[in-house]
Amino acid sequence: MAVAPPRTSLLVLAYLAFVSLGLPDGLLGVGWPSISEELGVPTGAVGLILTAGTIGYLTSSVLAGFTLARLGVGRLLAGSTLLASLALTGYATAPTLTVLICCALVLGLGSGAVDSGLNAYAAGAFGPRHMNWIHAFFGLGVAIGPLVMTAMLTTGVGWRWAYAVTAVTQLALATAFALTVRAWRDRTGGSAASVAGDDDPTARPGDPAQAGVRIRETLRLPAVWFGALAFAVYVSIEVSAGLYSFLLLTEGRGLPDVTAGVCVSGYWGSLFVGRVVQGLVAERLGTARVLRGSLLGMAAGAALIALPAPGAVTVAGLLVLGFAAAPVFPLLTLSTAERVGREHADRVIGVQIGAAGLGAALIPAGIGVLLGVTSARLLGPALTVLAVALLAAHAAANRRAVPSLPA
Repeated sequence: MAVAPPRTSLLVLAYLAFVSLGLPDGLLGVGWPSISEELGVPTGAVGLILTAGTIGYLTSSVLAGFTLARLGVGRLLAGSTLLASLALTGYATAPTLTVLICCALVLGLGSGAVDSGLNAYAAGAFGPRHMNWIHAFFGLGVAIGPLVMTAMLTTGVGWRWAYAVTAVTQLALATAFALTVRAWRDRTGGSAASVAGDDDPTARPGDPAQAGVRIRETLRLPAVWFGALAFAVYVSIEVSAGLYSFLLLTEGRGLPDVTAGVCVSGYWGSLFVGRVVQGLVAERLGTARVLRGSLLGMAAGAALIALPAPGAVTVAGLLVLGFAAAPVFPLLTLSTAERVGREHADRVIGVQIGAAGLGAALIPAGIGVLLGVTSARLLGPALTVLAVALLAAHAAANRRAVPSLPA
């Protein structure tokens, strides 16, 4: 049966949801000096908020994959977005740091479930183009967040209003998800209800619940864990390059601060442009071919950064790395069912999203320690080692791929 194009209304909601996922991430960095001053807490206390948010995100992203078949993606998205709205309301009214930490945990729970649920849905319903583009819109949300906070601070209304405005947008999105619960049942563009039957309002072709696959059967597949490792390593490369490249360019390559800052911005911009451009390329050349080329491109970009060369070569390496890395996360997600089988895909996507969050927290922290006790010049070699490890993990996951059960 031919797969129909996804509904326009669901595409719009998916794009808006990924923008909303990025918004809170962009608020905290600009708002924290004002927050810490008003609440009378040290600057380092932001680490407690980030830790609580990470714990919530990891927990819900993994659990969402295992509960998606039972709840249905529409209900999961509506409930999780409402939870995020309540958490952001808590940010806007929090009287103490303790309340902020609790709100961060709740926000992480909501965001992780939305991220996992939407990625699982999109992997079954959207093609490579939209899969890349919705992830590009996450970056757009991160970019908008600082603008919202800056506007609130410069107009004098304060940081709390930035969170209040974001909470309202999340509430509107939760309402939209709630009103479209029935539409989210179908990943094929309009025929799942007839295939799954009207008796089970959350059933879809390929659901783990339909196939009768037990959780332990999913977890003992080697491809699950090699795939999770690939996600953790990929995100660690993306985050580490953005986090420490300014240090490398200034201390290691002698570039002025302003020039280095523009170059780091160019790295993040190359990720956005790469997802837009390579979304179209992947539809023409195929997911597997573009993914292989991107992984090799990441290794090439990391190698350029590692060269003891002038700053221009390092900047070129950053741009190559960013552009090559752009489609990797969405295409790895899109190809999950090819590695583990359609009946396991929802669960495994949740595990992969959780692994990505863990990799983003732990590996860049370790690289930071390494650079602190040695030299910023070791960033390039560290990224090169990680890029090779990513190639190996992806190859191992594909070797251990399993066929799907018949639909």
